[in-house]
Amino acid sequence: MYKLEDKPKDLIKVTYEKLSTDEVAESVKSPSCGAVSLFIGTTRNNFEEKKVIRLEYEAYISMAEAEIKKICSDIRNKWPMIQHISVHHRLGVVDITEVSVIIAISSPHRNESLDAVKYCITTLKATVPIWKKEVYETEEYTWKENKECQWSQNEQK
Repeated sequence: MYKLEDKPKDLIKVTYEKLSTDEVAESVKSPSCGAVSLFIGTTRNNFEEKKVIRLEYEAYISMAEAEIKKICSDIRNKWPMIQHISVHHRLGVVDITEVSVIIAISSPHRNESLDAVKYCITTLKATVPIWKKEVYETEEYTWKENKECQWSQNEQK
């Protein structure tokens, strides 16, 4: 049986740079793990019959990174076998088909990493203060709230 040859790590990046799926996937590989699970969120060209031309993201980077660290900690408590976690989120203009968010998680077996990736993206959308502006063909725009967003729902009450 393999011993863990590398310490578990959490890699978090909130950036204006384009994201690299290869970089994120490579960053979580481990000789003790047989699974690397990925979520890649991209910009689609439509929403409710409106033509979307781009997204624009804004965030307080330090606050967003702190919330993502909490999610990583939660994942480690729920799935102790998780080895590495990498969460990269893009800010600024994200054109159609470009990547907005990449989550990669490694574990010895697939079930833990798959469940953890789903938990990570759902929790990220619900708790991390990253704001998304959807810009339409008409140059109209809407600041989008995630249905999962807890802090936004609290403000409406």
